[in-house]
Amino acid sequence: MKNTNPHPGWQERSIQLIGEEKFSILQATNVLVVGMGGVGAMAAEMICRSGVGSMTIIDGDIVQPGNLNRQIPAIHSTLNRSKVEVMGERLNDINPGLKLTTLHEFIKDERIPEILDESFDYVVDAIDTLTPKIYLIYHTVKSGLRLTSSMGSGGKLDPSQVKVADFWETYNCRLAYILRKKLRKMDVQGGFKVVFSTEQVLKETVLPVEGEPNKKSTVGTSAYIPAIFGAMLASIVVRDLVDNPGE
Repeated sequence: MKNTNPHPGWQERSIQLIGEEKFSILQATNVLVVGMGGVGAMAAEMICRSGVGSMTIIDGDIVQPGNLNRQIPAIHSTLNRSKVEVMGERLNDINPGLKLTTLHEFIKDERIPEILDESFDYVVDAIDTLTPKIYLIYHTVKSGLRLTSSMGSGGKLDPSQVKVADFWETYNCRLAYILRKKLRKMDVQGGFKVVFSTEQVLKETVLPVEGEPNKKSTVGTSAYIPAIFGAMLASIVVRDLVDNPGE
């Protein structure tokens, strides 16, 4: 892939770390990141900075004041703008040679197979609403594509309790528990890595939401835990791509 970045030396530290051969693998790969919130935006940025050559990012939301404490696209000058538009500009500014597709939409079940037809080398699920998350996981697994997924990062303060495991081996995570019950009925029982936290969410940090079509409650969220989740998702993608190419 031709590198159009005005500062080609920007990747020298990555090449120094993993070598030319593995770096060239990253440049030839195509990654999908769904969700540009606190977790997904960090994952997308770290994947971009690692040298992946092609990416698609998806989110239907706009930047809101409540995002300012934790989300990369959220600053006062970007309020009310599309998250994927803001992140698209940021990723292209990091690497102008990146082949980037941005989709401003809330993905639905019937749309997911069409999106996955592009045959991505890796799919990152950073969706925070249950139904589209279930169907993205289901269709990705059934398509045979590699997947990593974020479990619940809200209501957590302790980074030492953030872990990586196969989906079926998670514990003390309410979201993972619900997803397992739903996905078991759809014949999906693991086989992909997830980032989760064993820290318990305090009831007083969860508040009901009215008038929101995509959520029934919100949970207090720290500035740094979603970012840690996102960076760990990116690490799963990058290490898997260079250590197990072609799987």
